[in-house]
Amino acid sequence: MFLTLIRRELLANLMTFRFLVAMVVTLSLVVANTVVLIDDYERRLISYDTAVKQHHQKFLKRASTYSEVEGEIRVDRPPNPLSIFNAGLDRRLGNSITASHTFVPSVWDTRSHSADNPFLNLFSSVDLVLIFQVILSLLALLFAHDAIAGEREAGTLRLTMANSVSRPIILLAKYISAMACLILPVVMSLLLTLILFSVSGSISLSGDDWLRISGILFTSIIYLSVFYLIGLLISVVTRRTATALMLSMVIWSTLVLIYPSLSVFTVNRLWQTPSQLEAAYREIEQIWEAFEREQTDFLRNDRVEGEDPNFNVPPSGSYGAYQTSDPTTLKYAKVETRLWTRIDPDSEPQIPHVKAYFQFSEPRRIRAAEKTWQVRQKTLDRVYVRKANVAKNLMRLSPAAMYDFATEAWAGTDFHAIEDFIITVQQYRQTIIDYFYDKEAFSSRKWFSIDQGKVDWSDLPQFSYHRADVSTNVKHASGDIACLFLINVVLFMMTFLIFVRQEV
Repeated sequence: MFLTLIRRELLANLMTFRFLVAMVVTLSLVVANTVVLIDDYERRLISYDTAVKQHHQKFLKRASTYSEVEGEIRVDRPPNPLSIFNAGLDRRLGNSITASHTFVPSVWDTRSHSADNPFLNLFSSVDLVLIFQVILSLLALLFAHDAIAGEREAGTLRLTMANSVSRPIILLAKYISAMACLILPVVMSLLLTLILFSVSGSISLSGDDWLRISGILFTSIIYLSVFYLIGLLISVVTRRTATALMLSMVIWSTLVLIYPSLSVFTVNRLWQTPSQLEAAYREIEQIWEAFEREQTDFLRNDRVEGEDPNFNVPPSGSYGAYQTSDPTTLKYAKVETRLWTRIDPDSEPQIPHVKAYFQFSEPRRIRAAEKTWQVRQKTLDRVYVRKANVAKNLMRLSPAAMYDFATEAWAGTDFHAIEDFIITVQQYRQTIIDYFYDKEAFSSRKWFSIDQGKVDWSDLPQFSYHRADVSTNVKHASGDIACLFLINVVLFMMTFLIFVRQEV
């Protein structure tokens, strides 16, 4: 009898016009949008490859001394192929950043090198997960709203229960058959997407990527189950299908469309912290003022008369001393770049003093940059990251938001993935500093002069970035998946307890 009920419910759902429309709309949107997203990914990949080559060539052309490396080492983040499933922050945040010994980079210091097409951006903002999130959740509610209420109105529910079929069996049969119908468009959409991947030839998936896609599929099933059970609960509670449909539409629009946006808007309006930024900026200024005092004291106590940082060596090239600052992101750095293309023989006795000056100042500049980073990290986390986390936690009252966060984590397009890239850049910056120390660059003549030849950069360590392994994705997605699963259990138990106690 149980299998008979499943077969009946399955055929009843598959033969409905709403299922046909949902399948056609979902598959059409998935195919059209995947084509656009693949084209966008290919453009970003070409832009990334071009940027890597240009930055490398520009560096070799312009960095003739050790000091001129400042601002010239740019590293780039490759586009994530799984951003086609959930774009997340992969396209919204910058993908290029400078690695410098005078500045510790953060997420807020990235730039974008993508030559995006505005027309493509209009469509590529819709990813596959968003299609599942909106259309299939609506289909789940449409399947469920009349599952009990419709049969109660038609009198078929009483007829079914006259055949000695228990109520739990009825609920379970309806749930299994409806979920089979909901899983079908999801699986077909993913298959079509993977076929388009293979046709394009520009996207290659690793073993971990297949596991991540499986995780997205698993999360999608749990998410759709939540909305089906919401609709089933409404169908059990209400007596009329019209009432159930109206309540289902109100709940769907609230959970999927209204509440997530309202949460972000509310936090942005209420979370005002300009005073924290101002206090941190003043603290950073004091760090660099202390650094300048150390430089001044060194020049004052040096055996060379006066406080000339050039030590009376006539300039024969370029000299640059600039400050970069941004109070909104607490970006602050002081940089000096000197280049002597030639040095007069009369000035040769002063060269040891120039070397001693840079040997003294540059390690202290590095320490000032690291002290600045400690202040920046603490303040920016408190102002921006904590604000984003509050908004995300509020949004988690919606299953749609939890589904979005979980699939972002699976795809590796969430904030954690961007942080991993920044951490890798910071580690690379430390590698460059170690390289300078190994080369004794700060006390080298080639720090400031090319009169004896340009620096050979052939042994400079190269930047390398790889996405985190799948276990990291599981860790970041597990919390939201567990919450969605718990919601499923609670909804099913509520539906069951109400249904078994009410009169038909």
